[in-house]
Amino acid sequence: MTRKALVVSNDHVGTSMAGPGIRSYRFATELAQQFDVTLVVPFATDLADERIRIVHDNPWDPARMTARVRGFDLVVAQRLPVPTMRALARSATRTIYDLYAPLTLEQLALDARETTSSIRGSMARLNNLTQEVVLATGNAFVCAGERQRDFWLGGLANAGRLDAELYRHDPSLRRLIDVVPFGIDPEPPTAGPALRGVVPGIGPDDRILLWPGGIWNWFDPLTVIRAVHELSSRRADLRLFFLGLRHPVPGVPGMPHAAMAEEAVALADELGLRDRVVFFNHGWVPYAERGRYFLEADLAVSAHFDDVETRFAFRTRLLDCLWAGLPVVTTRGDALGDLVVAAGAGRAAEFGDVHGWVEALESMLDDDAALQRAREAAGRLRASFEWSRVLEPLHRLADPSTAPPATDTLARTAAARYLSLRLRIGYEQHGMLGAARRLLGRAARR
Repeated sequence: MTRKALVVSNDHVGTSMAGPGIRSYRFATELAQQFDVTLVVPFATDLADERIRIVHDNPWDPARMTARVRGFDLVVAQRLPVPTMRALARSATRTIYDLYAPLTLEQLALDARETTSSIRGSMARLNNLTQEVVLATGNAFVCAGERQRDFWLGGLANAGRLDAELYRHDPSLRRLIDVVPFGIDPEPPTAGPALRGVVPGIGPDDRILLWPGGIWNWFDPLTVIRAVHELSSRRADLRLFFLGLRHPVPGVPGMPHAAMAEEAVALADELGLRDRVVFFNHGWVPYAERGRYFLEADLAVSAHFDDVETRFAFRTRLLDCLWAGLPVVTTRGDALGDLVVAAGAGRAAEFGDVHGWVEALESMLDDDAALQRAREAAGRLRASFEWSRVLEPLHRLADPSTAPPATDTLARTAAARYLSLRLRIGYEQHGMLGAARRLLGRAARR
């Protein structure tokens, strides 16, 4: 009998989607080789795939998700509501949690540039609690790289998940947590007009720098814009294009309302660069069309800060650069960026160093031989990140014989803290009467 797997996405999956949705979709299609797969998506989708069943449901609703996960042999998710994770831990269902985005660290970076509020504080505490329960109750875990794996091993040790019996059977602990990076499409990108002669102000002979994704608060587009401003005073052909400001689903927090996105647009205006040297795509490029932008660019640029989020991040945006053979200039410090630079596929600058960015960009743009060597180096890295290769550990961990049993060590304390936080957030968002109505509605649905 065919085993059944459920993959739950916490982000939009469709013809336009960001990294978390792409990753969930790829997990689902890859697991379809072994399982009858259902993919839960949080928003209505325009994507269909005969290999899997796609259903629209609310991944944040405890009652709906606890009912949804019943009857599956395997569940794969970044996180689920606390009651759902506890129910899974007490069941025979194999559960794998994907830790590729350290959400507690991202929350710190996100909140640092936003206005402090009681609701934001409550959401951060709920985020931390949910992460605790993930580590306490999963059968197995995947993350994006070895540096991340070290981070999460510390978290698993703190959660009491490392013991003598586990070590006796698996000294490497890779039956508990292994590395599954983000992947690259095996098919090369398709060329076509995207920027030159299409975007007003970008001509056929311009040199294009591509910011290959959105602008979140943990990124530093301001240093890049300032470097481009300095370079544009002596290079009339330089253009910087930001690939996306608006999340694929309207209303998703972070973009376009992220403080850093607004600061980037404001700085481009202040320096007189907007729509002349610096260009912003205020929408989101469809997933199938993104390759055209990468193929037209001369260099990709990605900058960030010297903080803990950078230390454990895996900049998935850089993988599309490898896919298209596009050289990269990036800030040092994150694992994938350092790998790209070490392989010769790009160059790095120091944190916030405008002059260093100017030198790095100019040294690449003025040296065609260096650009070609970087393109070739990117091509050599590409094969090692193809989806079919990077997802091999997921297949192994999906085998019940290779993953340790789940636990429910936080059962009572987590449940009480979770209920308290949910009630507080409901009150802060909807007031006393609104929170009571929502609570009664959930009880009625149960």
